[in-house]
Amino acid sequence: MENELENFYLRQPEPNQSCFLALRDIILSSNSNITADWKYKLPFFMYKGKMFCYLWKDKKTETPYIGIVNGSHIDHPALDAGNRKQMKILSINPNQDIDLGVVITILNRSAEIAEDRIQKKRKK
Repeated sequence: MENELENFYLRQPEPNQSCFLALRDIILSSNSNITADWKYKLPFFMYKGKMFCYLWKDKKTETPYIGIVNGSHIDHPALDAGNRKQMKILSINPNQDIDLGVVITILNRSAEIAEDRIQKKRKK
């Protein structure tokens, strides 16, 4: 798994490679409960073992994005649902500085939702 995960980052052409590596570091440092994993042949991030977000790129434009698993519960102008029911994506322009404020705000909100869901399951 680890080799496949690392190979994903290494196979990306620049500027996407640097962008994906930066996003990985931002996501992992945003919350100590988030861990990296390899699922569905893409980099996934787990919150306390539950699916949290993933990294991928648009098929047509090759633009990197963060797929937010709890995206349907987050109302933020930077998130796009497209034709997805549950997830929303946050597109990232690899040729510009990453807007840390937007990324961290969305990740924090998603972590709050994930934590609430975990707590509700424990109470049942």
